[in-house]
Amino acid sequence: MVPSKDESLWSGIASRMLLNTIAHPIEYAKVLIQIGHEPIPPKPTTTLFGKPALGLPNVFKYVKYIKSVDGFTGCYRGLVPKLCAYTVSAIAFDKTTTICKSITLKYELYNEKEDDELTESERRSKCVFKLIRDLISRIVGIIISHPFDVIALRIMAQFVGRENKYNGLLRSFGEVYRENGIMGYYAGIIPRIIGNAAVLIMVSASTYAINKYFISDHDINTESAMTFLATTVTYPCLLVSHCMAVNNSGLAAGCPPNMPIYNNWLDCWRHLSSVRQLNRGSSLLWRYYPGPQVIINGVPMPINNVDLKMFKKI
Repeated sequence: MVPSKDESLWSGIASRMLLNTIAHPIEYAKVLIQIGHEPIPPKPTTTLFGKPALGLPNVFKYVKYIKSVDGFTGCYRGLVPKLCAYTVSAIAFDKTTTICKSITLKYELYNEKEDDELTESERRSKCVFKLIRDLISRIVGIIISHPFDVIALRIMAQFVGRENKYNGLLRSFGEVYRENGIMGYYAGIIPRIIGNAAVLIMVSASTYAINKYFISDHDINTESAMTFLATTVTYPCLLVSHCMAVNNSGLAAGCPPNMPIYNNWLDCWRHLSSVRQLNRGSSLLWRYYPGPQVIINGVPMPINNVDLKMFKKI
């Protein structure tokens, strides 16, 4: 028996929630890296090209550190609101897509045909209709689910200052309102929407161009590769979104000296760009200390850890 549309939706949500649960400790460590928390000092190492550098712990060592501080269950802080955010987003995306399909009947006529049966004009129109539908659905999903994402990020960020302000969904919703008002639920949403929209546009345009000019076999799936590349290019948008969700939230992680108080997301972007941190957390295996450092006896050291008087004598 072919499963119904609702059954397929819920089975997809269930499988994705399982994967999110398994991978949550890694995502937790990645969030702490993104907001700039580095509790383990860098150690002298070499890059892949043999150049001396200061290496930071990879994500697995970071997870091990979190476990050593908070235990196994501590590695799953923020999981519940994160799963809620994904579920709400997936349902909103599906329902919005259904509504858009009922409005754009012309697209449905194109969708009933194979790509080989469509003219070039029809294939281009189908691509445009699909892009507009996905953009609307994705933005609606983000707007509805973003408050849960903000709560998940703030719960995880409490690791830095060992706070317990954001604890449980209902209490966290109230705490966000007390700290930042209604707009607190949508902290960091603009760069997130921009990043997601840019990914959809780049994937749609590049996939259409590749299938038209380079690959005549439409059975070859180029969309996955293009999605990976587009996500990599737009990573700074995700980073800025996460930083703004935590910034000025009443947590040590979002206040000086751990993080400046930003006026808006553009201010955050400019600051991270000025300190060459716009890709912070993008690499989880090979990580290097980007801050100021000096070479002493051929060994790189963070300049903050160096006795400057001794260094002057050298």
